[in-house]
Amino acid sequence: MDFVHLHVHTEYSLLDGAAKIKDLISRTKELGMTSIAITDHGAMFGVIDFYKEAKAQGIHPIIGCEVYLAKRTMFDKEPDKDKFSNHLILIAENNTGYRNLMKIVSESYTKGLYYKPRVDYELLEKHHEGIIALSACLAGRVQAHLLNGEYDKAKEEALRMENIFGKGNFFIEMQNQGLSEEKRINPLLKRISDETGIETVATNDVHYVNREDAKAHDILLCIQTAASVDDDDRMSFPNDQFYLKSPEEMAEAFKEYPEAISNTVKFAERCDVEIDFGKLYLPEFYAPCGKDNFEYLKELCEEGIRERYGESADTDEIKDRLTYELETIKNMGYVEYFLIVWDFINYAKMQNIMVGPGRGSAAGSIVSYALRITDIDPIRYDLIFERFLNPERVSMPDIDIDFCYERRQEVIDYVIEKYGADKVSQIITFGTMKAKAAIRDVGRALNMTYQEVDVIAKMVPFDLKMTIDKAIDLNPDLRDRYEEDIRVKNLIDMSKALEGMPRHASTHAAGVVISKESIDKYVPLYMKDKIISTQFPMTTIEELGLLKMDFLGLRNLTVIRDALDLIEKNHGISIDFSSMVYDDQKVFSLIASGNTQGVFQLESQGMTQFMKNLKPDCFEDIVAGISLYRPGPMASISTYIENKKNPDKTEYLHEKLKPILAVTYGCLVYQEQVMRIVRDLAGYTYGRSDLVRRAMSKKKMNVMLEEQEYFINGKVSESGEVEIAGCVRNGVPEPIAMEIYNQMISFAEYAFNKSHAAAYAVLAYETAYLQAHYPVEFMAALMTSVTGEASHIAKYIRNCEEMGIKILPPDVNRSYGKFTVEGNAIRFGLGSVKNVGEGAIDEIIRARREKLPESIFQFIDGVKIADINKKAVESLIKAGAFDCFDGNRAQFISVFEGLIESAQSMAKKNIAGQMSLFGDFEESGDSFDSRKLPDLNPFSEELILSMEKEMLGVYISGHPLDKYKDIVNRVGNITTFEISQTEDGEHAIRDGEEIVIAGMIAAKKSLLTKSNTMMAFVDLEDFYGTCEVIVFPRVYERYRELIKEDEAVAIKGRINFKEDEAPKILADTIVDLAVLSNKNKKEKLKLRIKADMDEICALNEIKRILKAYEGDSPVYIISEERGRTIKVGKELYVSICEPLIEELGDYIDNETAQ
Repeated sequence: MDFVHLHVHTEYSLLDGAAKIKDLISRTKELGMTSIAITDHGAMFGVIDFYKEAKAQGIHPIIGCEVYLAKRTMFDKEPDKDKFSNHLILIAENNTGYRNLMKIVSESYTKGLYYKPRVDYELLEKHHEGIIALSACLAGRVQAHLLNGEYDKAKEEALRMENIFGKGNFFIEMQNQGLSEEKRINPLLKRISDETGIETVATNDVHYVNREDAKAHDILLCIQTAASVDDDDRMSFPNDQFYLKSPEEMAEAFKEYPEAISNTVKFAERCDVEIDFGKLYLPEFYAPCGKDNFEYLKELCEEGIRERYGESADTDEIKDRLTYELETIKNMGYVEYFLIVWDFINYAKMQNIMVGPGRGSAAGSIVSYALRITDIDPIRYDLIFERFLNPERVSMPDIDIDFCYERRQEVIDYVIEKYGADKVSQIITFGTMKAKAAIRDVGRALNMTYQEVDVIAKMVPFDLKMTIDKAIDLNPDLRDRYEEDIRVKNLIDMSKALEGMPRHASTHAAGVVISKESIDKYVPLYMKDKIISTQFPMTTIEELGLLKMDFLGLRNLTVIRDALDLIEKNHGISIDFSSMVYDDQKVFSLIASGNTQGVFQLESQGMTQFMKNLKPDCFEDIVAGISLYRPGPMASISTYIENKKNPDKTEYLHEKLKPILAVTYGCLVYQEQVMRIVRDLAGYTYGRSDLVRRAMSKKKMNVMLEEQEYFINGKVSESGEVEIAGCVRNGVPEPIAMEIYNQMISFAEYAFNKSHAAAYAVLAYETAYLQAHYPVEFMAALMTSVTGEASHIAKYIRNCEEMGIKILPPDVNRSYGKFTVEGNAIRFGLGSVKNVGEGAIDEIIRARREKLPESIFQFIDGVKIADINKKAVESLIKAGAFDCFDGNRAQFISVFEGLIESAQSMAKKNIAGQMSLFGDFEESGDSFDSRKLPDLNPFSEELILSMEKEMLGVYISGHPLDKYKDIVNRVGNITTFEISQTEDGEHAIRDGEEIVIAGMIAAKKSLLTKSNTMMAFVDLEDFYGTCEVIVFPRVYERYRELIKEDEAVAIKGRINFKEDEAPKILADTIVDLAVLSNKNKKEKLKLRIKADMDEICALNEIKRILKAYEGDSPVYIISEERGRTIKVGKELYVSICEPLIEELGDYIDNETAQ
């Protein structure tokens, strides 16, 4: 029995379809079917993956989509009339139909999106050619009429569809999943078929592959609707019949309608779509004056080479390299690609938009360097072109460009204007259910407690490529729980079933595609939050031959731009980094000192420590450092540092490795080194060496084994010609060659692209240069870049204090929008004050340029009151921006509203022309001075600090914790900054680690649990920022009096890590800092070593504990055995606190305990 499934929802019917494409195609083949369709809800997200997998397994792919048919037109959007729509299956019969299907689906999003992406009759009529339609499931319009008892309307709808798509191109769809509604209308559908001649097809509404997958699919629906399986009124399917049934099962279900089964095969035979991969569809580029594009590219490169290299431009090395690259680019068909990239980068630079030095393997190209696409000299830093563009492996070049993040959109707008809005789009990306996330999602759906699920999720080791199966193999504790606990087994089994499925669609942060013709001719379009993107992800876009670019917005470039502007303004010095040689020892000294806040790639805690240990003294050290500080290569860090300190002790397996590995002190660090070893030792071409590198990094065993033989012994053609010499022919003994090859294999997976690392190192060097030579300007620019991010501002303020840079409050007479420099101090920008917009800032600056106000009265009189409202003025007063005038904030607050109202009234009178009766009106100076501030006492220090924090996000004139500063530093063993610096996969702090942190409760949110007990989420703030503390019911009940806003406390607890969230603290003990402070001032600590204790061991343990709690309180130790009291030295005085008392335990004397 032959049958073809024509109604199939894959995993790309997001959170609705649970049929993974690979499993779906495999099962189709297993059941003996030769064709299958894809008809996901409203979108074509999975079409290319489906097509490729089907072709790979010898199955005929049928491309379709289940679209939503609008109740009226796709442009009508009234909730009571247009919220609901009907379903309709559209399938491409040929390539014309495929293109029309993409057009229909694209417009359903870009024009018809309302709750769902909708189509209407007019759109179907316009793009019907090459498309075959099916009436769909019970939600189809024909079926809906029948369910409503409207037979004539159903028949009329079927005829209308046949009229739109043409005779033989519309089919009536019949389903039998055991539903009473289907049983009722199937005879009526057959009757319509008989009366109209429209043929029927049988389908099963496939949402999962196997019948037993129904449970996993039910959980997927719970995840979609944020429900649990225990909820009564939740979305669920009526039974377990929505799976990929065998031809025999379908024949049995439709034994009364055999023609509906045989018609599916005829239908499939009509469908033949061929998707073309590898053909390029680059946009047209027109060189000026009718020049040939290649000649124009060559001309630009030769001019760029002369600018870059000066007199060295005529050396054979540079000329040969340029000629080789240009010929390769021409032969591979990428001339227009380079011209397009050069054009928009050139535009950005002409508009003074900061452009990064390059990123990725493009830095290995001298053409990129000549065109100023990159700023890294590939000759000087020994970068390889073939790592970027390999003539032996045809693939689209990939150039990612960083722009100043404030002006990135200007470059995109230029591209849109140049090539046309219909030819430029952003690119979709899919968030998938990774191992830990799948466990958490499924746990919620199964109604398991957070704690239960959290324990299991955290048993999954961190690794970007981690799967649940791999985690069970690696972690015996997880394996034991899986095998012994039925609830855990169910959780994990369900999670495995859903793991890896796409969870949601979003827009790629940087990806932009530019096409030759309208994009929806090549790919369907998607729209979310009014942003249009492709429905295919980046890798698919490239496979289809479209030009994909990454327009990245990089904050560090904006920091560099602002710092350079401040330097030029304050010092009259213009710095050009593009012509700089990276050899300034002051820069390396700064990096080695660890003062790397704001330095690109080097400011994390772990990287800072690495650089302090490494003590870089050349640019290559920074390049290597960026490459090494990642999971995998980290193991080589100690060897690298040791060999750098003792270069004479560096050993090489063979002397031929020394020229390649000397730059990294004998360590294999870069992908380019793997390529060079393969070329220089075994005689490969660079093109083929890149293929070997790729095979090693992707662990392609069959390729690696074949290449191992060639690497060692070479390769000879059938005619006896030596194609690859091999190591042995080149004088490297076979055992050593084998060892070198094995080392390359073990490292290739982690080896880093040197071109990419060098580009990153350039930005690291440039930011470090600014920090080293112009720290005030750099820090001002750095703080401007994080305006509105209080935790970062607080961190950088602390860094400024450590460098002796004073931070000045905002000032209406001196501040601008951004942070600015005043001598060796940084002035807060007005843009950092809450409720103060750009318009108000511009008006304040304009007014003071005309006349600098000397009082709040003059300030209000001077500004155009329409441009600055009460809220802005109040915020400026609270932030201290009026402190430049005589008076205090309490006085300013009391008068500002009246002054503004008076000014508004005056403005209205001016507009009405009332003042013209008296001619030009000008207030006299005497009258001006007669206005006085009321006699009010200043606000308290606590209130002033609170207002600063409210308006600026940070404290300027002081900090509420200042009076506890010593005890905060002594009691706590961690800060919020250190907690925020934990890095995925390489946590400086371990999950579950016990910590003590001191700070102030900035915010508190209480919550009633299901068991009717109280718990709280607390924001704890210290001198560096805030972190969240979770206080569970047991701890809350014990310390509830201390858990209130503005309370200064020390909290002992455990660090809790959860993927994609900031680390949290789970509180165990909470202590009042005021009590601790008073104890430290007045109390002494008495300890007792009982007669039955080993005194030597006890003294050693006490000494170890005391050292961890350094403070001012004296300590006395009573020895019962010797009958005497010992007062310890001042170096062992302590800060008395509850954690210390708990740790000392049995040694505490009764007097202290009381």
